Parts: sequence; structure tokens; C-alpha cells
Amino acid sequence: MSDAITAETDELFKQGLEVRREVLGAAYVDKSIDGANDFTMAFQRITTEWAWGYVWARPGLDRKSRSILNLGMLTALNRPQELKLHVRAAITNGVTVEEIKEALMQATIYCGVPAGLDAFRSANEVLTELGLTKPKQETK
Repeated sequence: MSDAITAETDELFKQGLEVRREVLGAAYVDKSIDGANDFTMAFQRITTEWAWGYVWARPGLDRKSRSILNLGMLTALNRPQELKLHVRAAITNGVTVEEIKEALMQATIYCGVPAGLDAFRSANEVLTELGLTKPKQETK
């Protein structure tokens, strides 16, 4: 690999690591990076460089808009674990509980009820953990 390409990917990684920590939290990101071995570090590098250093750092959309898009896409892909991570990120990026609900309603219509159900369950779990929603009180 040429020095120019190495420098460019190193800069993307550095920028991506900064954005990724700001959005997902330093503890989560550092655990992912520190836990990577020779095999999985390739995935950590490409995710950090391209998703976070190249795409998330672009000026065309703000982080709140990117978070809302991610919620819809992760619902469509039916990826509840990643959705949980990005619900937390959405809150960090200024997305309100009401906006999360509306984004998931929109995604449910276009992606189907089973995907929407998983998304609502996952989001509700995170929002309850964060104290932003309350579990339903049982009645006697």
C-alpha cells in the first residue's frame, strides 16, 4: 500500500474513531477496538474508517438525521442488537423519544409488522433502561 493511501486511511480511522466515540460512547467503542484480535480488527478498521470517518463525518446530513435513517434501515434489516445501539446513539444525537417512535412507525409500514415489532421491543428496552419510558404497571 502506498504511503498516500496509508496516510489517508489512518486519517479516516482517526476521524472515525472520534465521531464513533462521540455518537456511541467511548466505553463501547474502546471495548470493541480493544477486544479485536488479528482477525476482527480488519472489521473494526473498515467500520471506523468508512462508516464513521467517511460517511458519519460528511457535512451533508446532521447526526440527528443520520440516526433517524439508521433506525429505519436497521428495522428493515431486522437487526435488533444494532438497533439497540443506535437507539442510544439517536438519543445522544438529539432524537426525541417521540421522533424514535415515529421513525419506527414509518419503518413498520414499509418493512412489515414483524420487523416493526422487533424494532419497537428493542427500542423500548433501551428507552426503559435509560429511564425515558416506563414499564407498564401491572394491575390487580
